[in-house]
Amino acid sequence: MSKRTFLLLLAGLILTQVFLPSNGEAQGNLLLTPRRIVFEGPTRSIDLNLANVGQDTATYAISIVQIRMTEEGNFETITEPDSGQYFSVQNLRFFPRSVTLGPNETQTVKVQLVRANQLTPGEYRSHFYFRAVPKEKPLGEEEVAVADPNAISVMLTPVFGITIPAIVRIGESTAKVNISGISLDRQTDTVPRLSLTFNRTGNFSVFGDLAVDHISAQGKVTRVGAANGIAVYTPNKLRRFRFNLNNIEGVDLGSGKLRLTFSAPSDVKPEKYAEAEINLSR
Repeated sequence: MSKRTFLLLLAGLILTQVFLPSNGEAQGNLLLTPRRIVFEGPTRSIDLNLANVGQDTATYAISIVQIRMTEEGNFETITEPDSGQYFSVQNLRFFPRSVTLGPNETQTVKVQLVRANQLTPGEYRSHFYFRAVPKEKPLGEEEVAVADPNAISVMLTPVFGITIPAIVRIGESTAKVNISGISLDRQTDTVPRLSLTFNRTGNFSVFGDLAVDHISAQGKVTRVGAANGIAVYTPNKLRRFRFNLNNIEGVDLGSGKLRLTFSAPSDVKPEKYAEAEINLSR
């Protein structure tokens, strides 16, 4: 491979996608609310709020992509749906398709649901993708000279992006979830690691927050861990999940028990999806 070909291959863009787990999250200098778009019932229009919390003007291109979730909670871009997965892109309209925001400026992107009467019962999901557009290099700006003409010089421009789900739900929900396979790894006293599996059934995805409480032999309850924005998307039947608990003074994770509670996010109506316990012993 020639040096020129090598340079052309490497002098591309680094793409970083972030899947938002909480109500308002910033990647780079872009803040998005809400965290996900869900059309259900009579809702036909939703406003998505964008805010530039940085100190420089930024431009973002908006598009729709298709994503699958693995059983480990990772995300993969796809073009064809998996068995039992349905895209919502053909039933969504949105505008504008790009925004330029100065420091502390905001912009509303209006998302509309169309042709909903043509959909059969079930859940349809695609993802909005907000891609930062790199600033163009000013005309006349000189290239940085390479000291060694035989050396390979590569300039990589990072491009940041955010994705959020856009879900259309038709019909009544039959979704349920339970928690199984709970185990606590105490190989080191510094980082206790909890592992568990979410098991989903029914026609819709589930999305919620996990709280972990330690209950001592005397009945004292202490919050030792929390993870927000956990999703199990259709068509997945399970998601394996692992995260670190907090070491709290006076709490013995070698005795008592842990209670795990998976509930609807705080910004929607209170609903407990699942609860499970594990007894602890050395």
